[in-house]
Amino acid sequence: QVQLVESGGGLVRPGESLRLSCVASGRTKDYDAIGWFRQAPGKEREGVSCISRSDGSTDYADSVKGRFTISRDNAKNTVYLQMNSLKPEDTAVYYCATNEYCSFYGPAYNYWGQGTQVTVSS
Repeated sequence: QVQLVESGGGLVRPGESLRLSCVASGRTKDYDAIGWFRQAPGKEREGVSCISRSDGSTDYADSVKGRFTISRDNAKNTVYLQMNSLKPEDTAVYYCATNEYCSFYGPAYNYWGQGTQVTVSS
């Protein structure tokens, strides 16, 4: 199994930044990709970004392109999500999850963290 722990969420004002972290432990060789998803109250879960551990390739949802940056530190089994120019519509619980490959199809991901709350409000 793989255990994932997210951190870094909080309350910020529009235009500010946050950096989320996702630390993996356990059978970390069983997956290649880490994805970030988010779910706002009353809305469906959506894919935000994902990264391949092996080649570093990344993908972003259109709603966050140019504002969010995903990165990895394989030595620390950690994936980061740098979120800049945050908007109120970015408010959600953010989750990281593991998969064999980078995609935004949530059911394909097998292990999930507990989530971290991001609130953007003035």
